[in-house]
Amino acid sequence: MKKLWGGRFSDSADAFAEAFGASISFDQTFAPYDIQGSIAHATMLGETGIISAEESRQIVEGLKKVRQRWERGELEFRLSDEDIHMNIERYLTEEIGPVAGKLHTARSRNDQVATDFHLYIRAQIVAIATAIAEAQQALIEKARAHMDAIMPGYTHLQRAQPVLFSHHLLAYAAMLDRDGGRLVDLWKRVNILPLGAGALAGTTFPIDRERVATLLRFEGVYENSMDAVSDRDFALEFLNCCATVMMHLSRLCEEIIIWSTGEFSFIELHDSLSTGSSIMPQKKNADFAELIRGKTGRVYGALTTLYTVMKGLPLTYNKDMQEDKEGVFDATETVYGSLKIAAAMIRTLTVNKEAMRAHAERGFTNATDAADYLAKKGLPFREAHEVVGKLVKHCVIAKCDLGALTLETYKSFSPLFERDIFEAISLETVVNRRLTRGGTGTQAVEAQSVIAGQRLQHLTAWVQSHQALVVAE
Repeated sequence: MKKLWGGRFSDSADAFAEAFGASISFDQTFAPYDIQGSIAHATMLGETGIISAEESRQIVEGLKKVRQRWERGELEFRLSDEDIHMNIERYLTEEIGPVAGKLHTARSRNDQVATDFHLYIRAQIVAIATAIAEAQQALIEKARAHMDAIMPGYTHLQRAQPVLFSHHLLAYAAMLDRDGGRLVDLWKRVNILPLGAGALAGTTFPIDRERVATLLRFEGVYENSMDAVSDRDFALEFLNCCATVMMHLSRLCEEIIIWSTGEFSFIELHDSLSTGSSIMPQKKNADFAELIRGKTGRVYGALTTLYTVMKGLPLTYNKDMQEDKEGVFDATETVYGSLKIAAAMIRTLTVNKEAMRAHAERGFTNATDAADYLAKKGLPFREAHEVVGKLVKHCVIAKCDLGALTLETYKSFSPLFERDIFEAISLETVVNRRLTRGGTGTQAVEAQSVIAGQRLQHLTAWVQSHQALVVAE
């Protein structure tokens, strides 16, 4: 296909330079969005009389045929056509002839690609929010199924205080809830139409930008044409959301990896989500959790890359901005896949309550409650802390836990200790006394589960209400 810009040049492009500058190898991802935007643009051109109604009809029908061919996998994109826009126009020309050239009236590839990008990210927001909801659902269901499982909670990866396993899982559900909320909030900054900005200065044709926005279900248009073609804030914010999702998943996966080791044995991953060793027959590795943990770096890299690409760019469009897409495409695929795998791991893992409890019973996870016991008897907490610290030191030397001490031993450290100390430091008591909002007591965690379920319903409802908005007609 003849270059759109070829009239100014006497010689054709160097073959290597042409390949180096082409973007079709990756921006073909935009194919359905490019066609969607072009149908809306052609419809508006016909309605405003910029082209005839018949020409508009021919272009729209031709584009729909091209889309059908794309859906059937029949389109082959050529490097010589540089990018997705020119490849689609070539196929449109094959369908309807020279009138296809009128499609590019009153627009530039600058505002066209920006529109494609907005349409793409808008669709990915819905897709990733759907996957987030699926992962949230898995966490909530697993938490509700194991409300009686007590495990050690950690600080500095050292046993700290006993908590419910369900409480631990719901912490990740809360993280994902924030991730979904960030995507929902981002929608309003993505759902703005840049088409109509032209190359940078607008157009002399009497276009109706609001009509195109309505056809594409955008909530508004960019008010400044230079900003419209040069803005990539929406992509940066999307990548930031993706990076935060991956950070949360990497933390969850790190715990899954630790919990599944023989040293912990808190959980066992399903065989379908584990791998073995080529040399050690006994191995069952948490490879998919490790992969998610590793893939987090790819998404961080995409975010850093786009920030670096955009740094210091003068207005408006610069060829640097061709590098804005590959990282976003890769991050989208990575985040979506990671969420799906994480949800499957949570749904199918087996919980070893006995191992969790055994670890919670060791490491003096009830020491804080022993100090609280003395504080409630009137001893200042700082003094109570010191008394229990000495008790713990005694147990370390004697190689026993606080529950194994006699009442006489307790009284030798403080006369305030009575027989009810043993009930006060039992795991069930330690856990279930923490009934404050957000605490690890059973009633508090049940309340958290209800709230988590309600928030999940809100996200699911949002996804359902927005799915139709991103489907091309």
